[in-house]
Amino acid sequence: MILDLDRLEPSRGERSGLVTLAVLGAAAAAAGAAMNPDRLWASWLLVGYYSLGLALSGLCLVAIHYTTGASWSVVVRRTAEAMASTLPLGVLLLAVAFLMRPRLYSWTEGLGALAGDPAAVFKRAWLSRSFFLVRAATYVVLWGGFAAAITRRSRRQDADSALRWTKANVRLSAAFLPVFGVTFTLASIDWIMSLEPSWYSTIFAFYNFAGLLQSGLAVLILVTFWMEGRGPLRGVLNAEHRHDLGKLLFALSSFWMYLWFSQYLLIWYANVPEETAYFVRRAQGGWLALQLANVLLNWVVPFVALLPREAKRRHTVLAAAAATVVTGRWLDLYLMIFPSVVGDTPHVAFWEIGTTAGGVGCFGLILIWVLRAAPVVPIGDPQLDESLRYEQ
Repeated sequence: MILDLDRLEPSRGERSGLVTLAVLGAAAAAAGAAMNPDRLWASWLLVGYYSLGLALSGLCLVAIHYTTGASWSVVVRRTAEAMASTLPLGVLLLAVAFLMRPRLYSWTEGLGALAGDPAAVFKRAWLSRSFFLVRAATYVVLWGGFAAAITRRSRRQDADSALRWTKANVRLSAAFLPVFGVTFTLASIDWIMSLEPSWYSTIFAFYNFAGLLQSGLAVLILVTFWMEGRGPLRGVLNAEHRHDLGKLLFALSSFWMYLWFSQYLLIWYANVPEETAYFVRRAQGGWLALQLANVLLNWVVPFVALLPREAKRRHTVLAAAAATVVTGRWLDLYLMIFPSVVGDTPHVAFWEIGTTAGGVGCFGLILIWVLRAAPVVPIGDPQLDESLRYEQ
């Protein structure tokens, strides 16, 4: 099949909108740093971790594509690669938070609250600022190295269509996935769970991974549909591609709910004070309503919306479900981060909204820049023709 791909060219209004969001984020950061630094830096951490998660989810989807030998997903692989290329944004945001606001983590000012904790000796050794930063740098170097290597070989294949680049990326992807499993487990514990150092959950990293992959797929769907509407992917995606994307989003939403419920149930019936305190705080007052909304956005809505076969094949339904999941992921991270910052009553104000808007603007601008730097589909991939003709 001969491709006639238009160049990705966002409208002036879309560019201006993203720039406006980025400026709004900068204004919110400046005002928050002066007026409410605790809320500002918690919001900054949320946006940075969310942005990093989107980049890592893109890299994971690419690695899964290569290791499974999938052909249907070739037409959306370049979008996932572009998401992976936004990794520096999340790294920069988190680095600023770690370096400029160490007191965001209570353990940087002492671990006296861990008296009587059987793991106190290990936690005092693990939660040292220098070791924390060294680990963070190690994770980032490994992720960035794999992202650059895989993306570079994919782009080289555009020029010569050589099969060796696919084989090389299969090997790289097979190496990346276990490395990612270990490093992301540690990163989620370091960067999110340690906000409440006396609390622990053996499922927390798996739960974070489910949210990361679910939200990343949702963003990939939205960006792919946007490019289809803009022209570059018009006539490339068919109902079967949408169906598979819908099935994956449906499955990942159920996987997220399975882990959410497993974590809650295990802590509830064990009834260990060090564990239950996390959910007790989040089951009171306004936090309870947000917990219910979290389940609604991340599972109930996408599950019900995507259950019928035809719903998975419709742009409007699939896009609405994806947008719901993107919002739900923000709320999920808000519930992980903010109770330890704002106390018993949740607040969503200008600091949270502004920094989130800034993150959306910066992410969108970088994504557009990356997508314009290469063909919107991997034109040299030997499985591209099979993907274009994909039928279940």
